[in-house]
Amino acid sequence: MLALLFDFTDPSAANAWHAIDDRVMGGISRSTLRHDPAGHAVFEGTVSLERNGGFASVRSSSGERGLPGAGACLIELRGDHKQFKLNLLTDDGFDSLNYQVSFTPKGTDWQTLHLPLADFRASFRGREVSVAPPLAPARIRQVGLMIAGRQAGSFELHIRRICLT
Repeated sequence: MLALLFDFTDPSAANAWHAIDDRVMGGISRSTLRHDPAGHAVFEGTVSLERNGGFASVRSSSGERGLPGAGACLIELRGDHKQFKLNLLTDDGFDSLNYQVSFTPKGTDWQTLHLPLADFRASFRGREVSVAPPLAPARIRQVGLMIAGRQAGSFELHIRRICLT
């Protein structure tokens, strides 16, 4: 079974996403998720370490995005060899527990990453939460993309689709 969460070949799919950058804590990093006329979305921006910054992220609006029994998230993308994180949230909160996994695109060709849900780790404000329950795939409400890890400078990640399977 496959659940298509976001199909960014649809120009309106990127409209459901908004930036949550380190500006929420005084930093000056900036990011956006925009539709590219070539038929995909682009998560892009600049990460700055100034003013205790260091991350940029975008997050989808809330909605019924879960799939009972799902075992993996598939993401079709291409990127610039920087490390990114995919975040899954099981509630509608702004500042809440999220489950995340890191990935690094392997070159500029389109690829589909298979990210097992068992590899997603609970996190709150960038710190792992070891006592959190495992990710419940039926309860997924929000999806996010992030770049962190003190990777200063510009970045660009192209995404076609995000699915649960």
